[in-house]
Amino acid sequence: MHATNQAGALTRARHGDDEAFAALVQTHSRRIFQLAFRITRNEQDAEDVVQESFLRAYRQLGRFEARADFGTWLYRITANCAVDLMRSRQQRMKNRTDDIAGMPMATDGPNPERLAESSQLQRLVGAALADLSELEQAAFTLRHHEGRSIDEICHTLGLGQSAAKHAVFRAVRKLRSLLAPLREQPLHQES
Repeated sequence: MHATNQAGALTRARHGDDEAFAALVQTHSRRIFQLAFRITRNEQDAEDVVQESFLRAYRQLGRFEARADFGTWLYRITANCAVDLMRSRQQRMKNRTDDIAGMPMATDGPNPERLAESSQLQRLVGAALADLSELEQAAFTLRHHEGRSIDEICHTLGLGQSAAKHAVFRAVRKLRSLLAPLREQPLHQES
């Protein structure tokens, strides 16, 4: 959607035009889904984040400042929704840990030695990312997957510049530490 058309649609949406808001959703949904997926690393969670993001945006349209960029504002809402989802998921998992501690684990999954190296690497990186805090995951994703500047990360996550830099630094440091064993051993070993 062209910037002029987007501004018009935004004005109409702020005055209650649902079709104009639907046009804004159509314009931004793919980009918003990509961000949500990169942070959550799960398609269903990303879809939930997108839905919640657009719902929050719709409810808060009256607070949106027309001089700001709608896409940037929506991007920030999405990053915050994704972080909120990750936090609530970690809390639920923490609460369930005691309940499932004594249960036997299923072994139906594929044997890690038989996975292709790229699949195994992806799994290991995913597990390492899961060990980061929600803020570190979001900051790392914005910086290294989305290519965002520190200033953009500050704005998106509502952080000061030093806090944003520190979150990215901590994420990189933790990932290096968690993935260090990969340098010492081959990923795929033949039996």
